[in-house]
Amino acid sequence: MSYLTGLRCSLCQTPFPAEALYVCDQCLGPLEVTYDRDAVRRAVSREGISSRPPNLWRYREFLPIDGEPRTGLTSGFTPLIRADRLAAELGMRELYVKDDSVNHPTLSYKDRVVPVAATRACELGFGVFGCASTGNLANSVAAHAARLGLDCYVFIPRTLEPGKILGSAVSGPHVVAIDGNYDDVNRLCTQVGERYGWAFANINLRAYYAEGAKTYGFEIVEQLGWRFPRHVVCPVAGGTLLPRIGRGFHDLLDAGLMDGEPPRIHAAQAAGCAPVIHALDEGLDYPEPVRPDTIATSIAIGNPADGFHVLRTVRESGGSGAAATDAEIVDAIGLLARTEGIFTEPAGGTTLAVTRKLVEQGVIPRDESTVVCITGNGYKTADVVASSLAAPTALGRSLAEFEAFMAERQQDHQPVSG
Repeated sequence: MSYLTGLRCSLCQTPFPAEALYVCDQCLGPLEVTYDRDAVRRAVSREGISSRPPNLWRYREFLPIDGEPRTGLTSGFTPLIRADRLAAELGMRELYVKDDSVNHPTLSYKDRVVPVAATRACELGFGVFGCASTGNLANSVAAHAARLGLDCYVFIPRTLEPGKILGSAVSGPHVVAIDGNYDDVNRLCTQVGERYGWAFANINLRAYYAEGAKTYGFEIVEQLGWRFPRHVVCPVAGGTLLPRIGRGFHDLLDAGLMDGEPPRIHAAQAAGCAPVIHALDEGLDYPEPVRPDTIATSIAIGNPADGFHVLRTVRESGGSGAAATDAEIVDAIGLLARTEGIFTEPAGGTTLAVTRKLVEQGVIPRDESTVVCITGNGYKTADVVASSLAAPTALGRSLAEFEAFMAERQQDHQPVSG
């Protein structure tokens, strides 16, 4: 059964059919999905959800497809880790890491939004599936298109990290590297989609694509034993994830699956690309575009498409936001790896660095439960931290040489007498 009823402008509320539309022709506002909420309430239960396979489609009633899922059957339901060693470092009582750096198959949170867009592309009869991307989305679109046998075009900035280019190219799409930043790539893809009639996950299918991000919030709640944390800290790039986490929490309340107060949601951006944080600080309704200059390339989007929704969600939840410098981002990547064994890309480093900042400022009380959103894997961007790590110790093959090395280490660690 489908619970999808159509699309609606998020600003003027004009209704639209459930087609490949992304902007209101009345006020140019972004479109969002509408559902038969009464039918959803009748259909869902905690027990029913918990009995289903551990993937994003266990929340099928809240997702915008007409028929059966076409891909993503092993995506989602990533670990929620009680991070006690990291909490001790930050002086916190209850801290969790929601780890989408191990999401299947391409190691980022994009593997929970792309299956929804790809399934909808098939339902709407598209034969070409593509995206504008800073890397992770391209990886996921290429992989899921390959599974579905769709012709695929991924458009990326020419300066993208080699690991992310390889992660897309290996699945056999047409990789198009553009001389410009993400915002330049996105503008071109909008034109290409209109000219050629192709499906772009994060443009003309954005309303459906974005709904998949709600599953990140659903999983947090279910994995906590059907309770809300007090705080969630989330990275912001184009603005898809943060507001849909908030919407997911309210979907659960509306369906009668939860009660209580949803979390305060805090936005994290890199200092070199922080239009949302600037808008929060200045009291603006919309972010002012900036030109990105940061190592956190996966969130380096100077003109976030869903910036208005991010600002509204943060404010309505009672949350806040902050930005982290590149040095703080690299330090936080190392901190997460040293304490919890999780290697995140700079987006995750940004989120943890901002969490530490908000805790130190007293914005997040140390005794309140907090979830840090880790959205991508560090092995894709290893060069970012390579220069900050110690080189391996080079030794020969003999035990005597190793013993000499250990003796030297012990001597170096001897306490100095007064």
